[in-house]
Amino acid sequence: MSDSQRFPVAAHTLAYLAHRNAYSREQAVSSSVLAASIPTNPVVIRRMTTQLAKAGLLATCSGVSGGAWLLKRPEHIHLDEVLRAVNGCAHLGSAPVGAKNCPISQAIPRAVSHAMDLANAAASASLARITVADLLTQAGHQAENAEKIPA
Repeated sequence: MSDSQRFPVAAHTLAYLAHRNAYSREQAVSSSVLAASIPTNPVVIRRMTTQLAKAGLLATCSGVSGGAWLLKRPEHIHLDEVLRAVNGCAHLGSAPVGAKNCPISQAIPRAVSHAMDLANAAASASLARITVADLLTQAGHQAENAEKIPA
């Protein structure tokens, strides 16, 4: 999975588990069900849930009756935490190395890197104010509005 897809898939996975009220092993949701919701391959989900489990956001068990379930309530899972858990791509990249023997070319990458660091910090601060519960609330409002629009 590309870096740019890790975070959205992780956020979707956590929101889906919350939507399904998966808070114990008995309520675990299989990787194939999660994958169908996104849609993606179950292997992608298993890799993602491994990362989220290492971060303490969910637990997993393997096998026929295996799956994933949340260890925290959705209102206590902030999206910056999710981003860090999956090493997602909310950053702008990295500045290329400048050409040798050119003072501007040598200085610009540091200046660009500083600007990108500021932007990344702002993105992280914004994500810290949004929870998985907020995603579910917003998704619910969008679903309600979609139902009201005549076909």
